[in-house]
Amino acid sequence: MNKTYITAILTVTSLSFSAGAMAQNMSKSEYTAVEKNIEVEYKSAKANCASFADNAQDIYICMAVAKRTQKVAKAELDARYKPSKKADYKVSVAKAEADYAVAKEKCDDHAGNVKDVCLKEAKAALVHAKSDAKAHLKTSKAMIIANGESSEARMKAKEKGSEAHHDAAAEKRDADYAVAKEKCNALSGDAKESCVTEAKKHYGK
Repeated sequence: MNKTYITAILTVTSLSFSAGAMAQNMSKSEYTAVEKNIEVEYKSAKANCASFADNAQDIYICMAVAKRTQKVAKAELDARYKPSKKADYKVSVAKAEADYAVAKEKCDDHAGNVKDVCLKEAKAALVHAKSDAKAHLKTSKAMIIANGESSEARMKAKEKGSEAHHDAAAEKRDADYAVAKEKCNALSGDAKESCVTEAKKHYGK
């Protein structure tokens, strides 16, 4: 990536999308105003991407970064306008999905097994983030329901939270195993077989 590219990407990612500062105790009209500002700045960010007219791949990455900033800003605005555990979860998911979209575009700079591994790693990062967010949401909901109830209810809530984190760990382990297997594809013969065997052993497959 050249210096011009890096500078432009930083310009995109530094856009204020000033939802955070304005969103506390905001009225519907204020919410709408901030929402419109997010869209205006998103359009400005997309226009800045035109500076990469001589490099299609850079344009795609720049557009993905601009979209990420817009998508996350909108989710954060919604979470501050109507705070809730579910809204916080949606912010985490929005960040994970948007980061994944950017990562996929960056993977297109590569080819062959390097690209395949890059995509698997991007997918693994998405699974990690979404699994953690889901586990946190389930745990929070369980504890809220159990709050103020019997010690038995609180214990069950903790067990539910533990199960949620256990499920998340399993999902993340599967994603990491997929990355490890893909890396083995760069090898051949006994080296590849040994690599796959080691991956299975490491991830309990």
